[in-house]
Amino acid sequence: MTLLAEPEAPRKPPAPRRGGWARGALTGQRAGLVVVIVVLVVVFGTLRPTFYDSRLVVFPMLRDIATLAVVGLAQLAALSIGHLNLAVGRMAAFGAMAAGFGYQVLGLPLVAGLALGLLAGAAVGAAAGLIITSTGVNSFVVTLGMDFVLLGLVTLVYGQFTSLGAFTVKPPGMDALRQYSLADVCVGDVCGSPAVPQLLAFTAVAMLGVGYLYSRARAGREMLLTGSNVVAAELSGIPTTRRTVGAHALSGLLASLAGFMLAVTAGSFTAGIGAQFLIPSFLGPVLGGTALAGGAVSVVGTFLGISLTQTIQQGLTMLGIGVESLQIYLGAILLVALSADRIRQLFARRRSS
Repeated sequence: MTLLAEPEAPRKPPAPRRGGWARGALTGQRAGLVVVIVVLVVVFGTLRPTFYDSRLVVFPMLRDIATLAVVGLAQLAALSIGHLNLAVGRMAAFGAMAAGFGYQVLGLPLVAGLALGLLAGAAVGAAAGLIITSTGVNSFVVTLGMDFVLLGLVTLVYGQFTSLGAFTVKPPGMDALRQYSLADVCVGDVCGSPAVPQLLAFTAVAMLGVGYLYSRARAGREMLLTGSNVVAAELSGIPTTRRTVGAHALSGLLASLAGFMLAVTAGSFTAGIGAQFLIPSFLGPVLGGTALAGGAVSVVGTFLGISLTQTIQQGLTMLGIGVESLQIYLGAILLVALSADRIRQLFARRRSS
């Protein structure tokens, strides 16, 4: 007689630990990014002491990091469900155009125009998500088509309502966002750093919101589950269609915020806003640990990835490297990051098997 061992009772999965996002913010890959950034800052500062100039170098670089980090978060929202947003730059231009239209044509104040731009970006992002879910067409194709549609629409609006191809009306407070640092904002006797731009506050709010969404909110966790395995998510009762549309709406909203921040930096709203956003939108999340296949994101890693690329770009520029060579370096970094993401996926599959 053969004796069969009694099957073990199924073990309950470990309960998720609170504060995991905060504790894991600077571990593993992200800690490595911090070390590399610090080393590069020391090297570039040693070779070119003016690299430490707070007003001429640090302030503009942090302002660019603030804008591009929001662009990275916009791409991160699409990557969380395993999709791509190739129209992130045009969505930024569309949102900035809506804000500029509100300022120049409707006479809106600063906050109201920003809200109009964010709503426009969220709407066009949601439209892309609806097309993807209703037709089943790959996000690559849909967002690529959306990019061309928005290019024509934005150009048409600027040609119809402006004579110089730009909305140049500046509401009160816009110049302060571009020129002033947090040192000009004091709470009691405590003032901010003279090298930290006010635009960085927008990035901080965006990072806190996105971080809370994916770490604590049910909608964000369901987006990640949709990105991990859409079939399993549907069988679990997750409204994958709604989560897909929501992820793309969030991507459009964040892209429009980045477009507004770039317009504030430039001092006007033009059709060319966001033209250089596509590569940085992938560099930040991928370098920071966000999975291209979906299901895993890193908000802090995205900020660190953008900080790394901007530090490299600023340092090489001060060393006399030309624009063409900079593009080669950034493209090489993206290829390395994509390869590292693929290798990371292969190791994860081997461990799971």
